[in-house]
Amino acid sequence: MEDKKEAVIIEKDISVEVPLDSPDEPKMPSEISAQTIVAVVSDTEDKGSSDSAPVEDIPPRFTVYKPWQKRLIVLSSAFSALFASWTAQIYLPALNIAADDLHVSITRINLTVTSYMILQGVTPIFIGGFADTAGRRPAYLACFVLYIIANVGLAKSDSYGSLLGLRCFQSATISATQALCQGVVADIATSAERGQYTAFIAVPITLGPSLGPVIGGAIAQYLGWRSIFWFLAACAGVNLLFLLFFFPETCRKVVGDGSILPRRRNQTVLQLLRNRRPKKVASDSESTTPSPTENLEAPKINFAWSKFVTSLVLLCEKELCLLFMYGGFVYAGVYAVATAVPTLFSDIYGFDGFKVGLIYLPMAVGSIFSVALVGKGMNWNYRRHARKLGLEVDRDRQMDLSEFPIERARIEVAVPPLVLSMVIITAWGWALENEVSIAIICVLVFLLGLGLVSTTSVFSALIADVRPGKTGAASAANNIIKFLLGAAMAAAIDPLIQAVGPGKAYSIIAVLYVAFSPCLYFVVKRGMRWRRELREKEGSGEGTG
Repeated sequence: MEDKKEAVIIEKDISVEVPLDSPDEPKMPSEISAQTIVAVVSDTEDKGSSDSAPVEDIPPRFTVYKPWQKRLIVLSSAFSALFASWTAQIYLPALNIAADDLHVSITRINLTVTSYMILQGVTPIFIGGFADTAGRRPAYLACFVLYIIANVGLAKSDSYGSLLGLRCFQSATISATQALCQGVVADIATSAERGQYTAFIAVPITLGPSLGPVIGGAIAQYLGWRSIFWFLAACAGVNLLFLLFFFPETCRKVVGDGSILPRRRNQTVLQLLRNRRPKKVASDSESTTPSPTENLEAPKINFAWSKFVTSLVLLCEKELCLLFMYGGFVYAGVYAVATAVPTLFSDIYGFDGFKVGLIYLPMAVGSIFSVALVGKGMNWNYRRHARKLGLEVDRDRQMDLSEFPIERARIEVAVPPLVLSMVIITAWGWALENEVSIAIICVLVFLLGLGLVSTTSVFSALIADVRPGKTGAASAANNIIKFLLGAAMAAAIDPLIQAVGPGKAYSIIAVLYVAFSPCLYFVVKRGMRWRRELREKEGSGEGTG
């Protein structure tokens, strides 16, 4: 018999044999990936021949994307997440104007804010599980199409009932983008480099509350409150076009390391144009490690409730529950400051709506600084712990975290900004009570943005490390706790300030930060054991990354 030479393509756990004497076969992306390991061996009829050279077992690269591509993907995802945060805040300066126009009380118009925040915490649970299975792109596109429709309806609303209902619909459509953003980072970044990218996605969380009131106040003053929603619809339309044309599918259950061509519904417009030749067919696989027989038939997307309630199940896991609760409580401190700013600065300093909006800007600057500081800090501390264990860190390949103290490596970075947040939020309250100069207030707001955003960034990274296979669902579960605690804090801070004054009110928040800090101690001490128990329970390595 005539010998044949075959190329053995090793991609993660996938092995596909492609005859070299078939040049007309269509090339799949996994064949042309720069990260694919190709070994040519002789395969005779005698399969037991010892002449065949063994294939070298080299760990696969985590993703095919280059660093600059990963930065663009994360920045695009972070900008999409910005809509969720600034939509909640951009509307605040127009509350009085909208109440007068619709002839309702301030109390009733404030319900449009409260209802938005509640749905912002609840609705991502449905999108997170869907995105982990069907892909990020379908979830993103559906969110923005519906969001644009909601904003057009709000711009044309002429009654309080339609305003309240459409605000709920608006929140339900866009709130999941923050969870999707965290899922995208987990798709393309290893634990060794996740810090710098996770810090990026924390910026929209603060930029929204910081820039939203400034933009909303200016638009409401000069163009009317309904123009705010026309502005949001226009911005969302531009972002939707960018997503359609350029934003690639990153979900690892759909595209693996990025080298597998997904179904048409998960492809960008550029990919569809590039691959419209008849021979260029897409892979129907939705599994990271499918076998050749599993690729013959595409699995159907499971819309069962089990996919949607994944986030609720994650809420019951010991380690994630503690991270959700403490991280959500720290994030609620942002709302404790942001919600009280309009009333406090109007009463104490006599600021109008536009000047009040400018007070948020130092917090935005602080959050930008946190990107550089906490991102580098997380990556440095990760490498430090790896060296102590004698492990070599390759930023392009995901390390097995089953025996790695990832909890300690992350939380050690969170402690300094957390302590800074405790001190500054206390100083912030007493500074307002003593009516210090605006210059001092701006410095304190800057430091608050630096401390609070840095801390929440570390928690987001750790959640992705603990549950890498279900990052979208875990992020959605995190949002449930985070935004519900934020809504509770927003509702409680004003009565608390009225009862005890701003100094004692914010001191109480700092004391609560300290009182609940043992949650972090238990995560550091028992987190690795909890992950090991979860892995044994599930019977796979999915739980530990």
